[in-house]
Amino acid sequence: MGPAPRHAFAPALLALLLAAPMAASAEPAQPPVIPVGLDCYRNWDEWPVQRIGARAYMRSTYDRSGGNSDASHFLYQLSDDDNVTLDVEGPGVLSFARYNHWHGSPWCYTVDGILHVVSETSTANPLHPTPGSVIIPAVAFPSPLTYTWSTTMGADLSWVPIPFERSFRMGYSRTHYGTGYYIYSTYVGGSRLSHPIRTWDASPPDAGVLRLIASAGSDIAPKAGEAGTTETHGHFDLSAGQPLTFGGKALGGSPSTELRALELSVPRSEAIAFGEARLSITWDGRSSPSIDAPVALFFGAGTLYNRGGKEYLVRAFPMVVRFDSERVYLSCYFPMPYRREFSVRLASSNGKPVGDVHWSVRTQPVAQPMRDLGYFHATYKDHGIPVPGQDLELLDTAKAEGGGNWTGSFVGTSFIFSDRANLATLEGDPRFFFDDSRTPQAQGTGTEEWCGGGDYWGGRNMTLPFAGHPAGAHDPAAATAPEDMTESAYRFLLGDLMPFGRNARICLEHGGSDESTEHYRSVAYWYGIPGASLVLTDRLKVCDARDEEYHRYVSPQASAPYSITSRYELGVDHLAGPGSPEAFPAETDTGRTTTGTSEFTLNINPANVGVLLRRKLDYAFPNQRAEVDVADDTPGAPAWHRAGTWYLAGSNACIYSNPDGELGAAQHVVQVSNRRFRDDEFLIPRPLTQGRSRIRVRVRFTPVRIPLYPGRPLHELAWSEIRYDAYCFVMPDFDPDRTAAAAP
Repeated sequence: MGPAPRHAFAPALLALLLAAPMAASAEPAQPPVIPVGLDCYRNWDEWPVQRIGARAYMRSTYDRSGGNSDASHFLYQLSDDDNVTLDVEGPGVLSFARYNHWHGSPWCYTVDGILHVVSETSTANPLHPTPGSVIIPAVAFPSPLTYTWSTTMGADLSWVPIPFERSFRMGYSRTHYGTGYYIYSTYVGGSRLSHPIRTWDASPPDAGVLRLIASAGSDIAPKAGEAGTTETHGHFDLSAGQPLTFGGKALGGSPSTELRALELSVPRSEAIAFGEARLSITWDGRSSPSIDAPVALFFGAGTLYNRGGKEYLVRAFPMVVRFDSERVYLSCYFPMPYRREFSVRLASSNGKPVGDVHWSVRTQPVAQPMRDLGYFHATYKDHGIPVPGQDLELLDTAKAEGGGNWTGSFVGTSFIFSDRANLATLEGDPRFFFDDSRTPQAQGTGTEEWCGGGDYWGGRNMTLPFAGHPAGAHDPAAATAPEDMTESAYRFLLGDLMPFGRNARICLEHGGSDESTEHYRSVAYWYGIPGASLVLTDRLKVCDARDEEYHRYVSPQASAPYSITSRYELGVDHLAGPGSPEAFPAETDTGRTTTGTSEFTLNINPANVGVLLRRKLDYAFPNQRAEVDVADDTPGAPAWHRAGTWYLAGSNACIYSNPDGELGAAQHVVQVSNRRFRDDEFLIPRPLTQGRSRIRVRVRFTPVRIPLYPGRPLHELAWSEIRYDAYCFVMPDFDPDRTAAAAP
């Protein structure tokens, strides 16, 4: 094995490997089936199911400098009418796409090498767009899986799943105001998927799915008596300083139970006070509640003030706030699993009593154990006055409920972004980090874009099944009451949810460069159980002689080591330009490049169900692509098996093309950012890793000879290596009964 590595985690790793089953025939427990594509909607009751072996990423046209010019940044241009914003190799599913109005249309979707032209009907006359436009081909992009700008108040949205077996590329034909973000998922080879991934052929989505999503705002949960569902209800007066609780026990005969509907109502006259009350829910007697938030914000609205007397303040798929002539009704339909019991607590706020509160809950038996599911969480934060230069941290699971590792899925946000009807703070970008990555796996273009709008929703309100701006006036002068200046938005994730295996950090920039002073409050929705389903088992630091020897690193065509002083992708370097206080300092690391082959050995957990290989790299080298092979780490000539293609499109140099006019010609402005460090991921198929304690990895550089734009000389091409990390997907070690027995 060579000399011992100098990793801080090496002793723990050795203990893990000695304790784990070493035989090649070791058969780990099976992870649950992962819903894919439209099955995420058909089987929406599987929202809490652990997606072990799935990864989700959000890419966008964000400003590569960390600034606020978030439109029209392209990876490269194939031609003036094909400006590429997303380029992925390997099997996966594009689950969501958002564009600002019709800008960029027609869009070029190249799915497994087949070009599909997707456009919006305003494209024909963008100087005089007509409300009621649709995305075409309309048969493939029907409502309510898609909406356009006159409904969303500023954006074209599509939740139509676009599966691809080998590759997917998206290009904009026009570049004026070409703003967008896109969420896609990939899966470990050999994972149990609800159905195989097959190349998208523009077929109509299932009519049943369309009917289901169109039913948002109605009672979508199982009714009492259906599939063992039971209902309990009651009513009370909520007095100042006297919290009230209600709850329920597990239903017998099943490993778990789910709370399928939580419904509350109060008289309209009590709505404002009740919206400010505090809702808490604790699962299985845990030491702290997993849901703890103001009522209105939990149900998707920052306030229950209803300007104009609308029937629906929130008409989302999992959350509903509905008014009739006498009462306001609040409903949560997120499936919420538990093992033994749950307890709901309501407490008034600021000494404001609330009379005639009605409640009801429905519970249903579940065949899956809690290890396969996740507790539902709604983590609330009052951010006070934001810190200049620092993103707001809506969630850090490492600090949640005692901290430690968590496995689960991030499924949405609800937040207040102003108490003063200030919409300008919406310039802030969402940035999400999962499982120790320092590169955001999700990077957006703005706050209202994240929540389904565009151009601050034009100051108007809207509510859709998975995104909305339900509360807040256009500006202070338009407010009809103090509460009307409370601006809020929501975003729920179902087909586009984001799994994590050990930690999640959900962050939001406040203002275009973290300079806003608005009073933010937020709820982050997520499913999770304590414990990890993604375990770090080895790390190779390239250019460290002992590390390279220990891992038997060989790279005959590698360059000499070189030092890089740079940054990861994040916010602005300085709070107000050069010479001002530094917000995001640079750091130095050492790496190599190769134009040939690198080989190395990694320790893994034999009980794995696939391996995530993460690489820290120098993103100055464009379109880094390699074929990855895996073999047993045994003496003699290895028997190599293909693991797939590892491809990272683009570089720290991008094309900026934002002509003044709607029909302006594409521009060829090259922008080079100072963010050269990047963490990138590759999923090694389960059949190549399961039952093995070590694997030999071979990375063979395969250059992609695409210039930034036609006619521009090619940049130097190479594969960059600074560090490799091996993370193993495993079944989480969680038993709520054992946890309860160990509690003091």
